Amino acid sequence: MTHAIQFDQVEKSFGALQVLKGISGYVAAGEVLSIIGSSGCGKSTLLRCLNRLEVIDRGRIVINELEISRSNLSNHELKQVRSRIGMVFQQFNLFPHLSVLENLTLAPQQVLKLSRRDSIDRARYYLQEVGLSDKIDVYPEQLSGGQRQRVAIARSLCMEPQAMLFDEPTSALDPELVGEVLSVMHRLAERGMTMVVVTHEIQFAREAASRVMFLDQGRVMEEGSAREVLTNPQSDRLTAFLSRMRQAQIA
Repeated sequence: MTHAIQFDQVEKSFGALQVLKGISGYVAAGEVLSIIGSSGCGKSTLLRCLNRLEVIDRGRIVINELEISRSNLSNHELKQVRSRIGMVFQQFNLFPHLSVLENLTLAPQQVLKLSRRDSIDRARYYLQEVGLSDKIDVYPEQLSGGQRQRVAIARSLCMEPQAMLFDEPTSALDPELVGEVLSVMHRLAERGMTMVVVTHEIQFAREAASRVMFLDQGRVMEEGSAREVLTNPQSDRLTAFLSRMRQAQIA
């Protein structure tokens, strides 16, 4: 079986600190994998490795049959990989001096070589998809945090990626804005977008994820269906983590 994303025995260190300690897993096409775990467990580092924003020390990462972890990966191949995988960060990363439309059309024109007209049509379509058609001409500073994150999602979708990576996309948002971003992600999941989501939103993982991977201290402690992992944890560490998440939501 060919997977959209495959990673085997991935190791990554920063100086003397080993962050990833032999992590293996996969994401099938059309599947949503949620990665959960305490801060510092390696979730975001793994996600950045999947897009080669970080170069791994050992192991293997294959994206749509292309091994992106090999040392002789060409710049052309790297651009291909990044054009096929959208990434949404915690902090939006929109260009503040560009309008929403300009943020959305920049990469399609420069990387995909779309015409200005086609890139604008695509931007309008995906802004409508995230419910922000009326914000096309405004600048990021005029938007709420939730709106900025939805623009960031639309910007990634304008590249029409084969998979999307989300790095705790709601962690920088006020609680009342979280729902509007999660609803967009729910719709993407329902439409069969291949997604890897690093999140503390356990309810989203329960409802939208095909599978859940629990990381602890740089290792995969538990992995399986969302229902199996989140309702029947097998380790004390996952039980304690889920309890902390429930208490944080109550608070």
